Amino acid sequence: MAIIDKYNFSGKRALIRVDFNVPMDKTTLTITDNTRIKAAIPTIRKVLDAGGSVVLMSHMGRPKLGPEPKYSLENIVSGIEKELRQEVIFAGDSIGESAYAITENLKPGKVVLLENLRFYPQERAGNKVFAEKLAQHGDVYINDAFGTAHRAHASTTVVAECFPNDKMFGYLIESEIVSVDKVLNSSEKPLTAIVGGAKVSSKITIINKLLDKVDNLIIGGGMAYTFAKANGGKVGNSLVEDDFLEMAKAIVSNAKAKGVNLLIPIDTVIADSFSNDAHIKSCSTDSIPDGWMGLDIAEESITKFRRAVLDSKLILWNGPMGVFEMDNFQKGTKDIAIAVAEATQNGAFSLIGGGDSVAAVNKFDLADKVSHVSTGGGAMLEYLEGKTLPGIAAILD
Repeated sequence: MAIIDKYNFSGKRALIRVDFNVPMDKTTLTITDNTRIKAAIPTIRKVLDAGGSVVLMSHMGRPKLGPEPKYSLENIVSGIEKELRQEVIFAGDSIGESAYAITENLKPGKVVLLENLRFYPQERAGNKVFAEKLAQHGDVYINDAFGTAHRAHASTTVVAECFPNDKMFGYLIESEIVSVDKVLNSSEKPLTAIVGGAKVSSKITIINKLLDKVDNLIIGGGMAYTFAKANGGKVGNSLVEDDFLEMAKAIVSNAKAKGVNLLIPIDTVIADSFSNDAHIKSCSTDSIPDGWMGLDIAEESITKFRRAVLDSKLILWNGPMGVFEMDNFQKGTKDIAIAVAEATQNGAFSLIGGGDSVAAVNKFDLADKVSHVSTGGGAMLEYLEGKTLPGIAAILD
């Protein structure tokens, strides 16, 4: 593999796999969160400033029947131009003569955006012929799409084979790898992991992996009620995975055996319906009345969790504390986000990953007050779990 800072891009076309699968307003087809576009700018600028040209490729959504206007990357051209502060030429296709006509003799300083890769089923199938066609757009391949690095698709993995000596990571993937490695392999203590979200089932592997690494493990979100019920508590109509009660008990016992301080919410903000307009009150997490459901952590839990976060040197946060999208149930997530920002200011290293956690730090304007915001929730979790990510392996080969 090559190194981006040591590579000579002069006169070269860099084919860059970015992750521009950005959230869009369904009515106006405008970008509602440009985090992923901003994250790719340093890599693009590096190539342009070094005398090269850039061909960008990305997927968007999950189109099922070939091209669909709502998934066209033409909708995001103006958003990229705004961040890059220059014209972006839209190719209208990702392979085919019309696209090659634009990229074939691309002049230094120019930027081209190919059409949504997933308009071709060969992309997700990891088709080699499709990957070879994509490779014709560049002299050098850069993977800067961490969010799709855990998928063995044509543009993320197979295409790298066409550039045996001219393939590399962009700055974004480099920083993602460094950040995760820092959390997993640093000797700094204490290390606190905050794991939230709806279901224990989706986080079992990562929780078990973290039990070997962390000093504190904070559990929040809907999964907390599975733990509360497993411990013999009454959780009313709260979200519970009954099939995972034994697994929750095993996690509690493993944490104890490994000397991990497992923090499960003591008190809860409850509501009589899943609505921002519901009647709300607070109660102990293990004594939620029938007909009521837990939708956020309450004051005692916030205080306890904050203390653990502020005492930490390393912090990993994946998943919210409650239904933060509703104003009446956002306090727990907001207060923990503020605590993470405060700890970072005091010298801790903080890594935020997972769509909801990233959305939360953005919502509360704290993204620039933490150490690293990961652009790839699923990829980050798999990397933390120790899995080999195809998109990473393809470059390291």
